[in-house]
Amino acid sequence: MEYSDKVVDHYTHPRNTGVIEDADGEGTVGNPVCGDIMTIYIKVDDDEKITDIKFSTFGCGAAIATSSMITEMAMGLPVDEAYNITRDNVADELDGLPPIKLHCSNLAADALQVAIDNYRSKNE
Repeated sequence: MEYSDKVVDHYTHPRNTGVIEDADGEGTVGNPVCGDIMTIYIKVDDDEKITDIKFSTFGCGAAIATSSMITEMAMGLPVDEAYNITRDNVADELDGLPPIKLHCSNLAADALQVAIDNYRSKNE
């Protein structure tokens, strides 16, 4: 398998790692087949924009890279726009992923959507 320079960079130098203790939304997803688990934490301002986002991922390099990338993609976006980030968007931003690792970008997009759903359910 060959990874793009962006995947390697986000794996070796992940952005926005950690936990937001008082997160406005939190989403955890996993893949029982490969064992990857990721959690996305978001803070949202009064204008419904994501002002802080962090992730915690236990998984392969591609899972870490996709987690890192989606946090960069979602930072500063309105939650409605961030919710529409797809797995293909994440893979494209990383200049592609090997086909066997595409499920990792699914997890990143799913975790963000679960975090936004969690935020919305708290604020209905």
